[in-house]
Amino acid sequence: MENNGDEVCYSTVNIKNSKPSPTDTEEDSTVYSEVKQKKAAPAQTSQEKEETAALCDSRLILVCLGILCVLLVVSIAVIVYMSMKMTMQQTEINNLIKENERVTEENKIMQNKNKELSRERDDLNKTLGFILKFDNFPVKDYCSDEGCEPCRTDWILFQEKCYLFYDKPSPWKSWTQSRTFCQDKHADLVVIDDLEEQKFVSNHTKYYYDIHHGYWMGLQHVNNTWTWVDGHADTLGFWVKEAFGKSGPVALLIPKRNLTENWNTAEEKFENKFICEHEAVIWSF
Repeated sequence: MENNGDEVCYSTVNIKNSKPSPTDTEEDSTVYSEVKQKKAAPAQTSQEKEETAALCDSRLILVCLGILCVLLVVSIAVIVYMSMKMTMQQTEINNLIKENERVTEENKIMQNKNKELSRERDDLNKTLGFILKFDNFPVKDYCSDEGCEPCRTDWILFQEKCYLFYDKPSPWKSWTQSRTFCQDKHADLVVIDDLEEQKFVSNHTKYYYDIHHGYWMGLQHVNNTWTWVDGHADTLGFWVKEAFGKSGPVALLIPKRNLTENWNTAEEKFENKFICEHEAVIWSF
């Protein structure tokens, strides 16, 4: 038999008949059979095992890297999408903020215009009220070829009021005569409302005749209270501290004295200069 390099083992198999024929001998039949034994696969060396393990690890790493790449691409796509979305939203927010600022600014402008119109309306109402006091309004006293003024000639403007400092030579006038003169000019004796007005009036008066003479004001003693001719009680009290001349029910301002200590009482018939006051005329064209 041809030998292919495989190991050959021989085995003997005895087959016994259950009922031997008469002709058979007592010897058992013998059958020879040739059995080839396949060589066992050679065992792997340690190096081959390491190479195999390394190959498996490499494949696992490649798979993990592939998964990571996919996740990275997906993450980048999500981030880009969210970034674009946020940019669009931020743009919308900025547009809304600008629109709100524009509307707020327009609202402020409208409020300012409304205030300006209200002020002009009030000024015109004051002017109309003042003009209606006249039977014949003296336009020539206020207006010239160059335009119109808020006060008449010889009157001084201060804080939307006009003041006349009567400065004629003697004989001067009593308190009642002075008030009548002012009222004939559609004005009244001056009412001092605050320190600023007190300072203005004091700075426009000047000494004359003697230390007892001054300028009549619209202040009188009524029901034990010093009351201005417009009806409100005095709260300033810029009275002289020392005894000064004869006392009386009306008040005058003494020039060239301490700013907050230059009012004095006097008898109504005492003749003095005086100060008239009325609202300024606001001309709107």
